[in-house]
Amino acid sequence: MNHWGILTDVTKCIGCEACVRACKELNGTGEDRPWPWQDRIDDLSATRWTTVDRLSRDRYVRRQCRHCLDPACASACPVGALTKSPEGAVVYDPSICMGCRYCMMACPFRIPRYSWDSAAPEVRKCILCHDRVQSGEIEEPGCTAACPTGATVFGRDRDALLAMAHQRIRAAPGRYLPHVYGETEAGGTGVLTISDVDIRLPPTVPEEPLPERTAGAMHAVPFAFVGMGAAMIGFRWFLGRRDRLREERAAAEGEGDGR
Repeated sequence: MNHWGILTDVTKCIGCEACVRACKELNGTGEDRPWPWQDRIDDLSATRWTTVDRLSRDRYVRRQCRHCLDPACASACPVGALTKSPEGAVVYDPSICMGCRYCMMACPFRIPRYSWDSAAPEVRKCILCHDRVQSGEIEEPGCTAACPTGATVFGRDRDALLAMAHQRIRAAPGRYLPHVYGETEAGGTGVLTISDVDIRLPPTVPEEPLPERTAGAMHAVPFAFVGMGAAMIGFRWFLGRRDRLREERAAAEGEGDGR
């Protein structure tokens, strides 16, 4: 099955945030609030699954989950709450999430966010409107449908989007940097970007898929917690036994003094 994807052309983006508003309306995420852990109110958050960053005076880039071909977040999740759908979207099942936030640590693009204010916190991020598109309720994600300039377009075949990106670069080499962001980063992503300026991906994003680096380490974390928990239980038992023996000894000495 073809991998769904999005191609964003930074040279066409006017920073209107129609994509942000459409995402919020479609997913009912509510109003943004200035959380103390955020750099700014319009940063990605549990209520803002996509945002538009200003790169320069007249250049903007949309930020969202990049739907990696081999997602580190899904690999790191110990309960399978994050999974790669057959269509390519990385989706999330909150009913089995245990709130460990390993996905947030594993993501090289620093995308997943956590609903810290909720009594039952969940990881929140773009899921490419997967359920609605798959069911036929909508033709494409709300963000791409809302874009008034065609700066961000949806496709059901990543290879076709990639070919489109390279064709645009070949047709206007002076307009774009000679690179398709997402073609190879972290093993390749479903969200592709072409631009005439650096879109400022995290500098630590490698070329190879991250699960090769993170899976072993991240899956070892639960066992580390279990081992630490067992050690703490054993230590507590030892201290409790020591205290009981001390009390018994003091009681015995008290009885001896009474005689």
